[in-house]
Amino acid sequence: MSPRASSALSPVARLLAAALLLGGCTKEETPPEAMGTAEERTLQKLRQEVDRVNQGGRPAMGPEAARGAPNEQLAGLAAGLDEAVPQKLSVPAPNETVHVDTVAVKLTALESSHSVKGSGKMGVTTEDLFLRVQLITQNVGPKPVALDLDSAKVVDAKGASYPLARDAQALAGTRPLRRTWALEERSDVVLLFELPPPVLREGALHLVLQGTGGEVRIPLR
Repeated sequence: MSPRASSALSPVARLLAAALLLGGCTKEETPPEAMGTAEERTLQKLRQEVDRVNQGGRPAMGPEAARGAPNEQLAGLAAGLDEAVPQKLSVPAPNETVHVDTVAVKLTALESSHSVKGSGKMGVTTEDLFLRVQLITQNVGPKPVALDLDSAKVVDAKGASYPLARDAQALAGTRPLRRTWALEERSDVVLLFELPPPVLREGALHLVLQGTGGEVRIPLR
């Protein structure tokens, strides 16, 4: 792979690659019997660092970080944060029901995490944060209605928008997002977005859904 191709990888792809590099071995590397002990020590240190950061500590900026060692940082996330509990976020008040065409929509839960797992062992990890948005929906109209939530996005106070995190959505979100709500149908919807941590911590955030009558906004922060 050329340097240009490598730099074009998405954050999620780089994390998965880092995890593979951490566990991988070639003939030129340390023999397997010695590698096992070194790998255990490395994973232990990575998990301890993740636990420390999860408890409120600042990420360590040692010589490797100063030189910019992205593989170690990404491998640490992949190795340790799969055990981290997602952080529940408070739902803003007032939390009013909105209507996208004839589908009533209400925010029910918010969570943030570095990792998202599916029903099996598959998962994705990011240096940013996945924002999990859970909604309750119900068709309150007189007939079935088609709704497309595939264009959902999160917009910050500066107007920057963040579309659905496709890899995470495919693993742990609602599928499909383009479908018809039957008469009086009631269902939960889970949407996943990838945001830089400062965006999630600071300023207002809105979930933007598109209906035939235009955009509908739901306050998140």
